[in-house]
Amino acid sequence: MRLFKCQVCAQLLYFENTRCEKCGHTLGYEPLQNQLLALEPRDQLWSVARRKGKAYRFCANAAHGACNWLIDAASADSFCLACRHNGVIPDLSQPQNLANWQKIEIAKHRLIYTLRRLNLPLQTRDENPKGLVFNFLADSPFDANARVMTGHDSGTITLAVTEADDVERERRRSQLGEPYRTLLGHFRHEVGHYFWELLVLDKGAEESFIALFGDHTRDYDEALRNHYAQGAPANWQDNFVSAYAAAHPWEDFAETWAHYLHIVDTIEMAGAFGISVEPVLDDTGELDTTIDFNPYRVKDFQSIVDAWLPLSFALNNMNRSMGQPDLYPFMLSQPAIAKLSYIHGAVRDIGITALMQQAWLAWQASEPPKPVTPEKTR
Repeated sequence: MRLFKCQVCAQLLYFENTRCEKCGHTLGYEPLQNQLLALEPRDQLWSVARRKGKAYRFCANAAHGACNWLIDAASADSFCLACRHNGVIPDLSQPQNLANWQKIEIAKHRLIYTLRRLNLPLQTRDENPKGLVFNFLADSPFDANARVMTGHDSGTITLAVTEADDVERERRRSQLGEPYRTLLGHFRHEVGHYFWELLVLDKGAEESFIALFGDHTRDYDEALRNHYAQGAPANWQDNFVSAYAAAHPWEDFAETWAHYLHIVDTIEMAGAFGISVEPVLDDTGELDTTIDFNPYRVKDFQSIVDAWLPLSFALNNMNRSMGQPDLYPFMLSQPAIAKLSYIHGAVRDIGITALMQQAWLAWQASEPPKPVTPEKTR
């Protein structure tokens, strides 16, 4: 996540802010520009403060306090680029559902931000039968045994609304022996299953996937039953980013994918703050790093790893100083780093392809270039 500031008063802002507390301007996020804009009302619409030009509307979900993203006023869409992926939302007449959904949307919008920064293909179900859609479902009040399960199925990601309840989520985290469980973590994991289909299955890259992650054709349901009955192997940290990743190659990819998004998003924010780590007790230099690069554009994944290991060590110590659990309670083995590097390469490949397609479409839509006369050339 990058760092935002108000264009009017230069106050630093959070991604979710809807009002600048310093100058009072309404704020809205414009995803195409990747800008959090200070706004002024204009004929029942909004325009950028102290600037003439394009008019905007807020996403329809702004009325529920669930979105601060903007839409071009000329667009026929009612929902923003993030909320167009919503399929089912909970019954908002129930106050707790509304509060939970607002938390869910914060996490989902951060997910969509990262996916867009990576130039990954994001089609809605209206645009493609296999497009990405989110269903946020609440447990039935009439059947205590009919609990919603969070998961992915052919582009449909279901999230149990109860996961937004901090107490219930902590109970499940403790019950399952997980060191980390958050709404954003759920989104990043489940969308990993979706992108496995796009980056591996649809690209015919199963052979290289199997060589690194294992044979995904082995029985998935049986693998999960064995995992929950027996747990992860004792040496799982030697090869996987998490214990759950050891359950099946599909889960290994989804967990590794989630960690990849954790890492690049956190490093981008560290870079925005100009963070450098240089502990005075480290005579080896192994924990030295300066975050001065864009993790979304860097070619060599090793440079990300070299920055992440010192940064996560520092952040874990900061959390412990506040009596909080480690921010990143994981150890990255060389096999796990190799899997992260695999995902980085796959993301870069599809991202570069998407950029080339965008450039081609923009060129086609533009006027043909005017010929340059010889005397004007250099």
